[in-house]
Amino acid sequence: MKVLIIDDEEDYRTIAATCLGLLSGHDVVEAGSGSEGLAMAAEENPDVILLDLVMPGMDGQETLANLRQNPTTREVPVIFCTTKGMFDGFEEMKKLGALAVITKPFDPERLGTQIKNILLTAGKLRSAD
Repeated sequence: MKVLIIDDEEDYRTIAATCLGLLSGHDVVEAGSGSEGLAMAAEENPDVILLDLVMPGMDGQETLANLRQNPTTREVPVIFCTTKGMFDGFEEMKKLGALAVITKPFDPERLGTQIKNILLTAGKLRSAD
C-alpha cells in the first residue's frame, strides 16, 4: 500500500514514514505542505493520505477540499492526523471524504494497523491487502 503523508512537521513525517515503511512494509511518500501534497497526490497515486489538520498556508481542511476537486485525487481516502484530537468541523470534512482522525502522538507500532483497520471499516481496502 502506498501512503502519502502531508504534514509541515518534518519530525512527524520522519517518524510516521519510518513506522509505516519499516514496521508495516508500506511504500511511503512525504509532502511538507498542502500545496506540495496536492502535487504529490496527483503524481504518486497513493492508496491513502495521512493529512495534518494544522499547517501554515493551506491547512488540512483546504487541502482536502482541493484533493476532492481534482478528478485524479477525488477518490483517495484521507485520514487526518493531528494533535488537536477530535475537532469541530469533522462532520463537514467527512462529507468531503475524510475517514477518521488519528491523534498525535500515535503509537508507532500500531500506526500501520490503525490505518489498515480504518480503510477496512470504510470499505476502502480488501482484507488481503
